[in-house]
Parts: sequence; C-alpha cells; structure tokens
Amino acid sequence: MKRCGALAAVGLAGLAVAGCGGSSSSPSIGTVPAARVFSLADFKPAHPKAGAQQTLSFMIQQPSGQPLTAYRRGAGPHTGVHLIIVRDDLSTIIHRHPPVRADGRFSQPLAFPEPGRYRVVVDAYPKVTSEQPQRNFQLFKTIQVGMGDPKAKLPAPASAVTVDGYRFKLKGASHLKALTGESVKVEVQKPGGGPASFIPYYGALAHAIFFRRGTLDYFHTHVCGPNTPGCTSILGAVRVRGSSTAPGRLNVGVLVPLPGTWRLFLQAQVAKNKVLTAPFTLKVA
Repeated sequence: MKRCGALAAVGLAGLAVAGCGGSSSSPSIGTVPAARVFSLADFKPAHPKAGAQQTLSFMIQQPSGQPLTAYRRGAGPHTGVHLIIVRDDLSTIIHRHPPVRADGRFSQPLAFPEPGRYRVVVDAYPKVTSEQPQRNFQLFKTIQVGMGDPKAKLPAPASAVTVDGYRFKLKGASHLKALTGESVKVEVQKPGGGPASFIPYYGALAHAIFFRRGTLDYFHTHVCGPNTPGCTSILGAVRVRGSSTAPGRLNVGVLVPLPGTWRLFLQAQVAKNKVLTAPFTLKVA
C-alpha cells in the first residue's frame, strides 16, 4: 500500500482532502469513479519567479465543482485560510493570511527569496454548516520557483537562536514523541535585554509551524492569550493549546504525527510590522 504524506498531517481535526495512489495485481472488477474532493483551482502564476514581488492567486473548488466562498470569520487564528509555503530543504518559509473575495478567489502579493522547489499548504477553515461540517482541511501543491533546486544543509538541533537581535531560547524539546501532545517553553529576549512583548499576528500571539524533513508532513499550532477563542489544535484524540501569560514567555504545544526530524518555524510579532521567524530543528521519537 502506498502511504500518502498529506494524510499523515490531518491538521486541526480537519479533513485531509488528498488522493493516495497505489497498485495491485488483483484482477479488475469494474470501473470506480474518481473521488469527489476539494482541490486547488486556477493557481497562478504557474511558474513563479525568485526575488521578484508577484501576486499568487487561487481558489478552492468544492466537490460540486463550485468555488468555496464561505469561510469561518471572527476572532482567533482558526479563520479563513492560512497560506504557508516552505522550500523543500526547510530553509525558507512564507506564511500569509490572504483575504477571500466574494467569488472565492484569494490573492496574495509575495516574493520568493530564493529559487527552488516549494510546497504550498493551503490550510482552510470553511464556515461550518450542516452540509459543510468539516472544521478545517489542507490542500497541497508543489511548485518550482525560478531555475535550479539548491539545497541548504539542515542545521543541527540547538536550544537557542537569535533573529534580528531577539534571542529565542527553547526548553523541554529533547524528549518529544510523535502523536503525543507536549508543551515546550520558549523565552524571548529583546535586543539589549528584557522580555519581548507580543502583538497578535493572524489571531494568535505566536504560530508554531512544523514540517518534517524529506516528506514535508505538516502541522500547525498556536500560542494564544487566556481569552482567545479557537486556539486548540487536535490530532485524533490528542489536543494541545499554547499559551502566554507573561511578556517574553511562550508555552508552545507540540503535536506531530510521525517520528523523524522536524523543523519548527516559530513566528511572533514583536512590534508593528515586525514579525520574526525563529527556526528550530527537532528530533521526534
């Protein structure tokens, strides 16, 4: 049986809308029609450039063939669509939250800093109805940006990284296990000393985005204030919720579906229009 990486990262109790293929030597017993699934439609540009500002646009097509136009709104991070793009060597990540137009189209200006192969993750939160009960689901696409496919070596695990003068110190990540909800602590110190302050960014105080080396399996959790709704991440029967109760301190929920080497991209806004991404390499048993 062929294993599908997209199904491994089900996400926040959502429906992973992806097809898995395989082969069998059994005789055919008839034609099975293709499954009716959600899919990315009218994705542009087909061949993005590196280093140039451009507009990425797409729609989500429902099983009926019509575009999905109704998305969850309101406070908290579990709304609309998270557009997450990662280079396949886990050296670069782009995270946006594009607005949806009335016709269901998303348009997002962005620039790819380097050429290479990238995985696009569209993490969608549809408006929940009796006909559309899913909490959320992910759609995936691989794109080639520019020419060539350079590979950067993945850094070894480290307990601290410095980004733009801010020091992120990670504690409690040495004994992580797959399918086990755990909490790790991150202390963030601003340049010159003292705890950093966090400003809500896409509905959360921090975003913890996880990708697995090689297969690019994906998971995403959030760090929220005490009164932020819709911040619990779920995988099967396991739940995690990140929190922050003091400046400079983040309790990050870790919940990944498979063992292996994972890259955690921890994102937090520390000043107006200043979003930092602190990358950590994690070993998961």
